[in-house]
Amino acid sequence: IFWFGNEMHFDEDGHPLDLWGTVYKGGFIVPLLQTLFLTVIVISVERAIALSAAKGKGSVDKFVANVKECLAKKDIAGAKELCKKQQGSVAAVVNAALISYEEMDKNTELTTEQKVLTIQKSLEEATALEMPSLTQNLPIVATMTTLGTLIGLLGTVLGMIKSFQALAQSGAPDSTELSTGISIATGACAVISYNFYTNKIDNLTYAIDEIGFSIVQTFQTTH
Repeated sequence: IFWFGNEMHFDEDGHPLDLWGTVYKGGFIVPLLQTLFLTVIVISVERAIALSAAKGKGSVDKFVANVKECLAKKDIAGAKELCKKQQGSVAAVVNAALISYEEMDKNTELTTEQKVLTIQKSLEEATALEMPSLTQNLPIVATMTTLGTLIGLLGTVLGMIKSFQALAQSGAPDSTELSTGISIATGACAVISYNFYTNKIDNLTYAIDEIGFSIVQTFQTTH
């Protein structure tokens, strides 16, 4: 009302003179689409920060290689020190498994099979604790992939109805095109963001699985 609907954005007949006026003529659909678009951008930035922290301070691939090298030398203390330096979700899961490894190494009551199962359980529990923080808000982005398109179609239909009701008003078709354009941008950004961050999460998960397998294999071969 105060900016988009300001009279300076319209001519004497009430037709929009610029984009701001066109948005105002689009009704509640266009601001709703803009809100969805901005939400996708905000969540994408938030996920970028969160996954960067989850990855840790260094390269995950290099971290995996260094930990496997320590395991090959049976240097558990060195592997734990690498986790302390790396930080992040991957390092937290690996550190939990290494702690369990040391506990089972000192245990004299359980069998080797029971010890291996205990280490595997520690890995699964640590992974289960970290995964929710990695996938947080991604379902919202996935929902907006479809929601943005559907709302855009609703805006198109409403714009066409306005056009038929008042063919002389040039603002209605412009608003219809604007709704379609914003809905396409929202859907495209949501799809790209969702697939990009899903791939990032998969890479972190693969790294956790790889190190976890190496820890279990090392324990089995040395006990």
